[in-house]
Amino acid sequence: MGVRPENGGPGSQQPATLVFQLWRASASLESSLSKQTPASPAGAPSTGQVGLQTALHKSLGGSDARGTSASLVDCGPAGLGAARSQCEGCWCRVSQRRAFTYGKAVIMDKYQEQPHLLDPHLEWMMNMLLDIVQDKTSLPGLVHLAFKFLYIITKVRGYKIFLRLFPHEVADVQPVLDMVTDQNPKDHETWETRYMLLLWLSVTCLIPFDFSRLDGNLSTEPGQAQGPVMDRILQIAESYLTVSDKARDAAAVLVSRFITRPDATHKMAGFLDRTLCSLARSSLQTMEGVITVDGVLQALAQIFKHGKREDCLPFAASVLECLDKCRLSESNQTLLRKLGVKLIQRLGLTFLKPKVAKWRYQRGCRSLAANLTRPAQGPHEQIPPDTASDSDEGYDVPEEVENVIEQLLVGLKDRDTVVRWSAAKGLGRMAGRLPRELADDVVGSVLDCFRFQETNDAWHGGCLALAELGRRGLLLPSRLTDVVAVILEALTYDEKRGACSVGANVRDAACYVCWAFARAYAPQELRPFVNKISSALVIATVFDRDVNCRRAASAAFQENVGRQGTFPHGIDILTTADYFAVGNRSNCFLVISVLIAGFPEYTRPMIDHLVAMKISHWDGAIRELSAKALHNLTRQAPEHSVSHVLPRLLSLTVSPDLHTRHGAILACAEVTYALYKLAAEESRPVTDYLDQKALDGLKQIHHQLYDRQLYRGLGGELMRQAVCILIENLSLSKMPFKGDAIIDGWHWLINDTLRSLHLISSHSRQQIKEAAVSALTALCSEYYLPESGEARPARQGELMGLYLAELQSPEEMTRCGFSLALGALPGFLLRGRLQQVLAGLRAVTRISPKDASFAESRRDALKAISRICQTVGVQAEGSPDDVLCGANVPQVYATLLGCTQDYTTDSRGDVGAWVREAAMASLMELTLLLGRSEPALVGADTLAQVLCCLAQQASEKIDRFRARAAEALVTLLHFDAPPLPHVPHRGELERIFPRSEAAAVNWNAPAQAFPRVTQLLGLPAYRYHVLLGLVVSVGGLTESTVRASTQSLFEYTRRIQDDPRAMAAFSGCLLQVFQDNLRNDRVSVPLLKTLDQMLAHGCFDVFTTEENHPFSLKLLALCKEEIKKSKDVQKLRSSVAVFCGMIQFPGDVRKKVLVQLALLLCHPFPIIRKATASQVYEMVLTYGDEVVGAAALGEVLAVLGDTAWDAALPEVRGQRNRLCELLQVPPPQLVSKPSPC
Repeated sequence: MGVRPENGGPGSQQPATLVFQLWRASASLESSLSKQTPASPAGAPSTGQVGLQTALHKSLGGSDARGTSASLVDCGPAGLGAARSQCEGCWCRVSQRRAFTYGKAVIMDKYQEQPHLLDPHLEWMMNMLLDIVQDKTSLPGLVHLAFKFLYIITKVRGYKIFLRLFPHEVADVQPVLDMVTDQNPKDHETWETRYMLLLWLSVTCLIPFDFSRLDGNLSTEPGQAQGPVMDRILQIAESYLTVSDKARDAAAVLVSRFITRPDATHKMAGFLDRTLCSLARSSLQTMEGVITVDGVLQALAQIFKHGKREDCLPFAASVLECLDKCRLSESNQTLLRKLGVKLIQRLGLTFLKPKVAKWRYQRGCRSLAANLTRPAQGPHEQIPPDTASDSDEGYDVPEEVENVIEQLLVGLKDRDTVVRWSAAKGLGRMAGRLPRELADDVVGSVLDCFRFQETNDAWHGGCLALAELGRRGLLLPSRLTDVVAVILEALTYDEKRGACSVGANVRDAACYVCWAFARAYAPQELRPFVNKISSALVIATVFDRDVNCRRAASAAFQENVGRQGTFPHGIDILTTADYFAVGNRSNCFLVISVLIAGFPEYTRPMIDHLVAMKISHWDGAIRELSAKALHNLTRQAPEHSVSHVLPRLLSLTVSPDLHTRHGAILACAEVTYALYKLAAEESRPVTDYLDQKALDGLKQIHHQLYDRQLYRGLGGELMRQAVCILIENLSLSKMPFKGDAIIDGWHWLINDTLRSLHLISSHSRQQIKEAAVSALTALCSEYYLPESGEARPARQGELMGLYLAELQSPEEMTRCGFSLALGALPGFLLRGRLQQVLAGLRAVTRISPKDASFAESRRDALKAISRICQTVGVQAEGSPDDVLCGANVPQVYATLLGCTQDYTTDSRGDVGAWVREAAMASLMELTLLLGRSEPALVGADTLAQVLCCLAQQASEKIDRFRARAAEALVTLLHFDAPPLPHVPHRGELERIFPRSEAAAVNWNAPAQAFPRVTQLLGLPAYRYHVLLGLVVSVGGLTESTVRASTQSLFEYTRRIQDDPRAMAAFSGCLLQVFQDNLRNDRVSVPLLKTLDQMLAHGCFDVFTTEENHPFSLKLLALCKEEIKKSKDVQKLRSSVAVFCGMIQFPGDVRKKVLVQLALLLCHPFPIIRKATASQVYEMVLTYGDEVVGAAALGEVLAVLGDTAWDAALPEVRGQRNRLCELLQVPPPQLVSKPSPC
């Protein structure tokens, strides 16, 4: 089709070149569009925009602005055939074909959210691609690629906008129709082509000329019969309505635009007969039926949307009757139900005359600026609804309208949002054409969606419908009383379903209703409801569980403040609770709520909402936040809290509902403590706020739960945690319960909870443990301290005996709980028993075979030791049973330092890391404590051990623990109140870790940590420990850690290559680490990997100049000892690499290494034999002249490469012995095992 382009156009180039250039255009497009971010304005094009058209135009073979040809290839007819065959071969590869579209798809997808930014470029991009389509010399694959690109643009911008740019003249009808006819509907690879062609054909149907005129110029080839254009278009459209790809959507658009043409209306009856018959025959239970129904519904919906009412009205009743028989509302296909609702509403609009209801509510001045500047109480101009009956008010409403509205009301209760939203819009459009009385009946039916027995779907649909009606002015002010009441309920709608709840969409839609009302009504209409709506929106803004609902409520509140201008303190609240501030739930509950509650209009509604709705919420996090929010809000309304809130909460503590009971107990604890703090500020006792009834109610909570056995079972976990928090807050509130029996009951509960931790679910165990320990601290501090300040010996002995005995429990969690309990005891209970307590905790930290996996108990024991040290304090000459002193400090340090070497592992992984972390934190806290008060107790050797342990942990492989160790090391180094004495190499340490950079370094990042830590290798006091940790990191598995640690280690060894003493010290320390950790796989395996990398990198080249260097001999001996009788494949493979690297050392050590490799070539494991042969082969290639003579080199390589080393050992042994002869080393001899006597 079209005229063949001249030279320089796309058609003059090789097709293969066009394909390549089209792909290149995508790259050019990306580089140009990347300079225009979606946030930049569409006008004033940037440099990338200016060059965008030129880049794609030149890539496609056009001419640039200077008229020079941009064609890359100018080929004659001779080369065209070869290029064409090359291109056709290329298109046979589907993966390559998809690669061409990937680049453009990625570019366009960036503009999905702001597609209008593409508008300045759409026309020329489409023209470039259509040039290829309209060129007859373009290969089919190239044409399909162009249509793929067109589809990508259409997908982003939308077909309604993009189709306007397609050529739609009379001359385009026949070519496009022919191209559509030539397509194969069953080709699943070219559906984009069919989709775009059908859309293009639909545009050509808009030309204002009778299609019958085109039939006179048709040329029919011999043997072919070609029908009229109109029949061909309709036939094509109907055939594509039943395909399974996206061309079905385009066919529906084509049908609607063709059938609604003035010269094609006579075909509507026949088309509708065929489609309705197809609709009646189709089954919704089969995929073919679903596809057919989908295409038909889309076509009908488009026809009744674009068609004239007088053309469609005669068929509307028949279509509605057919839809009723299909029962689409019962289908499980969301799209079909949505299309059904869409078609029904358009049928209803066809039944009703198009008009604007004169009775609708019309707001007058809608200027936001005028609204903000007018006086607060000034009148607001409004256009009242016209109550006079107009000429159309009394016309007969067809009976079918009732059926339509009924189905739309059913659609409001659909289970899918898209269906409900379509039904809501349909009701709004229908009500706008109904008389006032009938429209009011529709509103009443919508309000029935908010009945108690209705589902959350009905509530959501009802909110959407109310918003649509209000936005269109169809909800008259007389209905606002009923509507506002249900909207206020919808703003807090939350219905529990199993372990969660539904209703977030209802609350979000209710916010949308409030937003719509702010724009629809004059301020005086909403003035009676301002306080209720504003309070409800504020509550939803700060107390809703879901962030989208909080933000929706904030937006609705903002709209009301701007449009209505009557919300109390609107601007002040908006500046506090803006879109970003309400994104954090805790910030809303604990901070923003306090600021808003400062305005008296909102204080009580917020408190009452928390008590009525949130403390019984199904989500435990919401209940806890609500209790804390009540604590904060009590200060704003203490009288209300005492007279209404607390009695209500006390009555709920015995509720049969678990969540209500839990939240009420938490709230009682928080409100009571808040009242105590308020009384303390006024130097008054808490009893001035709480009467005897309230005190008795708080005291009876534990007894009531115990008598009803509510501490048992799964619900018992929540009750234990809540009552422990209650005990803590009541103790902190200094309740007058000293000497009361309730104290013993509380203490029993704490002890029983700690003893039963192993029976509590793992996800809540830590929280309950912490609550019990905190409660114990507060309880003992308040109620066990006599007037004399000394603990009663009987009570102290009983408590200590019980807790120390529980430290030997066979249950790990019990040890954890009572260890922390001992650490939480106040100082007066520890006085005289300190040595006994520390001894018991030290026993928990020791590793024995039966409790090696009790890492959590060891961790908590270390935490307890640290906390006890902080509690009792330091006194150099004091008693070891009372305070930290010279007699017990060394024992504490020994325990903590020993735990830094806990590398226990089990099925959970490196559980010893928890112990090491606690030990490092305790070491830092203890050292700082001693440094502040008694620096003399920190000995030089002790401090050196502490710093060395921290340096070792700071060079190991786990990021989190490395960061904790480095931070502790830096903290001790720069502690200056006063500075710690005896810090080894203080000056060098301060240079490596300067105070100015301490806060800026990210110790979790290996690239920042290892270059600094590795410098400690130059300090003799730290070298061993740093190297011990570093080899674990270099030989680890994490790529970032291995890379950073390896580079740092190599950089250090490079700096000391010219310093023999430094190299000798470093190598000796490395061998010492190896020797100390023989058969310790945690260190030895990564150490072998580290040695392999160091040997390969030439770190020990200075030792290769001396034969039989002591380093090489010692290293060989250690490697042999490490792998002796080992069956660890990973260790053996690492040792092979080390042996091959040691070939570079001259002398007898080389022969000994070759003997070891010969032994490994006949290892019992085939995988070791193959790995050894491979490594030796590479070694011989690298060090061939040094290992074997030139004459035998070829045969050595042949033996290594040709032998099947995984064959039977007798076969392999002969080849190994031949290899030994060539290498001039004695072959290993078999040693027969002595026979048993």
